[in-house]
Amino acid sequence: MPKLRKKPHVISDLNDINTELIPLKELADRELASIYGLTGMIYTPHLDAYMQVCIKKAEILACLKKQKILPLSEVELISAALDSIHKRVKNNAIVEYKGNNYQRRFSPLKLSKSGKSVQKWAKYWLLQLSDEKIDPDWDSQVREIWPTYFLIRTVDL
Repeated sequence: MPKLRKKPHVISDLNDINTELIPLKELADRELASIYGLTGMIYTPHLDAYMQVCIKKAEILACLKKQKILPLSEVELISAALDSIHKRVKNNAIVEYKGNNYQRRFSPLKLSKSGKSVQKWAKYWLLQLSDEKIDPDWDSQVREIWPTYFLIRTVDL
């Protein structure tokens, strides 16, 4: 979970950040669609702004959950249980838990200064549907709870 700030968040903070996210999501989606297939360094101001607001939202959610104003989500509870049961599972491994299949995923979280090797990996679980595809609702919740897992950085978090 992201670090807590000194002054606790309130529910109105969550409403404010959700209002800020709506137009940024539309711009970021359009920008992402327009650069699909391109390679190299790409300037993505809308996508970057959207990710920064997503990170703020995750901090607010974490603070509200820490204060027990909001309950932990099913994704967080199941992820914590799977992490404790399967500590050394490899990337793309599939495990069964309470009748559902979950796939372990790793994403690069921190690159070396040269950008050639990964120094730190983000670890998360995705729910697999019966047709072996990833549940899109589960995936969006993972991205909402831990948005920093989907940013590649060359500096410490």
